[in-house]
Amino acid sequence: MKTINPDPQRLPAIFAGIPLDTPVVMVNLLRFREVAHYKDGPAAWSGREAYRRYSEVALVKLAEIGAEVIFMGDAKGSVIAPPEESWDEVLLVRYPSIQVFMGMMASPDFREASKHRTAALEDARLIATVQGHSL
Repeated sequence: MKTINPDPQRLPAIFAGIPLDTPVVMVNLLRFREVAHYKDGPAAWSGREAYRRYSEVALVKLAEIGAEVIFMGDAKGSVIAPPEESWDEVLLVRYPSIQVFMGMMASPDFREASKHRTAALEDARLIATVQGHSL
């Protein structure tokens, strides 16, 4: 099933299981549209370009809140995944806490920039992770 934006009804249950003072790494799996598609129709630019426009605001916001991109790379193939689940890009973003992440999502400038993210993506996953037990 294609999904792009968080389901606000699921967020409280997910975030409740993460201590407020614990750093969190968000795993972003991204598949871009060939042509960005906004509410009023297709754009004259690609999904990657729309995501770049979103990233211009998001990267500034990350720096302001003490978060950082710790990995960004092109996905080359899913070794273990259903065939329909292919991705263009993978991002790992470390936040000081889930509380900081929630604050960023609620900020007006970030919410405004998110229209470019939505227009850019054909499908996405955003997975909240915390440091686990060692192997």
